[in-house]
Amino acid sequence: MTQSQATAHTDGAVREWITPAVAEPAPQLNVTDLLESRVERTPNRALFAVPEGEGWRDITAQQFTTDVRAIAKGFINAGVTPGTHIAFICSTSYEWTLVDFALWYAGAVMVPVYETNSSSQLDWILRDSSAQGLITQTHKLDARYTEIEGEKPELRWHWVLEDGALDQLIADGKSVSDEQLEAARSHANGDDVATLIYTAGTTGRPKGTVLTHSNFVELARNIEHPLRDVVAWEGASTLMFVTLAHVFARLISVIGVAYGVRVGHQGDTTQLVPALGSFKPTFLLAVPRVFEKVYNSALQKAASGGKEKIFMRAVKVGVAWSRATDEGKVPLGLKLQYKLFDKLVFSKLRETLGGNVRHAVSGSAPLGLFLGHFYRALGVQVLEGYGLTETTAPVSVNLPGAFKIGTVGPPLPGCGVRIAEDGEILTKGVNVFREYWHNPEATKDAFTEDGWFHTGDIGQLDHEGYITITGRKKDIIVTAGGKNVAPAMFEDQVRADGIVGECMVVGDGRPFVAAIVTLDPEMLPKWLELQGLNPNMSLTEASKHPTVREHIQSLIDRANRSVSRAESIRKFEILDKPFTVEDGTLTPKLSLKRHVALERYADVIEGMYAGTSTPKE
Repeated sequence: MTQSQATAHTDGAVREWITPAVAEPAPQLNVTDLLESRVERTPNRALFAVPEGEGWRDITAQQFTTDVRAIAKGFINAGVTPGTHIAFICSTSYEWTLVDFALWYAGAVMVPVYETNSSSQLDWILRDSSAQGLITQTHKLDARYTEIEGEKPELRWHWVLEDGALDQLIADGKSVSDEQLEAARSHANGDDVATLIYTAGTTGRPKGTVLTHSNFVELARNIEHPLRDVVAWEGASTLMFVTLAHVFARLISVIGVAYGVRVGHQGDTTQLVPALGSFKPTFLLAVPRVFEKVYNSALQKAASGGKEKIFMRAVKVGVAWSRATDEGKVPLGLKLQYKLFDKLVFSKLRETLGGNVRHAVSGSAPLGLFLGHFYRALGVQVLEGYGLTETTAPVSVNLPGAFKIGTVGPPLPGCGVRIAEDGEILTKGVNVFREYWHNPEATKDAFTEDGWFHTGDIGQLDHEGYITITGRKKDIIVTAGGKNVAPAMFEDQVRADGIVGECMVVGDGRPFVAAIVTLDPEMLPKWLELQGLNPNMSLTEASKHPTVREHIQSLIDRANRSVSRAESIRKFEILDKPFTVEDGTLTPKLSLKRHVALERYADVIEGMYAGTSTPKE
């Protein structure tokens, strides 16, 4: 990168950074051209693997393309034409990507629906998107449609995979010629709609985000150079467990096809560890909560085996070694200690990830400095990235061998970032969406007059273009005393603890800052057992237990040490139930829906402020 890409303000702060594209624009290409190119170059390379017995059965590029073409012909025979909108509900599986590419080959536009979406949410998505068809994986998921209250959205097509829909489509498509298929496949160019993704919506009703073929194609073509060591080498593989309805995982699937990455799927996260052990991926895609749980599970396992002290010593040495690496000088004594603990502790943890993981890509929320250093000590470079549905996932990502823990990396080639006067991150590039579906007012509000997209996030740029996220513009709390507080800093520190599910900081217009905390029902029983308490204690009992409350207080005290008293958390309450996707307090990617939680637990919040009316700053 050259300095000419950066624009500094009069105060010396970097205000804009644009990374030029490294691939010449190819507006004539659509996503299917990436698969056509792959099968032409490496027809026998394994693109996917599916569980079979104790192991995995590989599916080559040629086999995948053959199946995609056959299913696409079935869609065409059924009457699906270019531009047709088809909704799809399916777990993370090989079938998901098979249907995705088959719809693209038929010229259709998929409207993905999260497995966790309610019937009313599905009703809204079907109606707003003008979807003419619905594909569901199972009868259980299909019930989301049958349980829609009142008059259901009218569908021309309705397929259920569990009923053999794919086999039927293949059989019905035999009458469709290769020429008909090619006409449908090549119909779209880069400017045409590739997919319509409804934002999970931390605020308000979901909006349909229009992503074009070029959004996917140009991103895929431009990441080869910066992420070559992750995806663009023969032997690269990943096990997908993040929902494919989310654009983050969807883009990785497209990139996998473009660069010949071997992809497996495990939609059941309770089976993730054995799946990692048998599949042995070279890189992972996950949200920070997954990395937190891996660490906390390892800690609890060490504690239950009487090895907590050696584990914590290894962690301390590993984090110190990683920090020293950042500083460019690792003392000999620390180097020797790290080598010892790498053999005793870290090597065993690497095996739980399959033994071959070299990189992990993390997004959707901040990972935190501690976990970044811990995983580097483990031998895994966690490449934190940043993006939104509206940016086809990534705006920026840390780069192998050139990553800065605590940042989300520099803008990818073809992408740019600008820091507005109020600190908001604006972005522009090959990745940015075209519009919100049938919502010109929201589209207009989403962009500046000169075409930069408002992300709603607050951040900073350093002099090498690396971005640091410091909070959400809409989440900034202003206390009654006029103090601005960014809740993310507190929430991330408290939530990183094993028994904490979520932490929501409140205090807008209030005399002081407070917090609502939920407990993690999976991690809590083992923690209680290690404290000599009843592991079968209910969440209601645990939320009121003195030992649990003392532990949460210690976490808050630690977080408070990094801020002034005016910004510190003065009170907290522990809920007797977790925030969940099902109750609407979390999005499908596990982000907190703050407005929903604030409304649902308004009485709890009022209780914390009862009897206080003046600022205690």
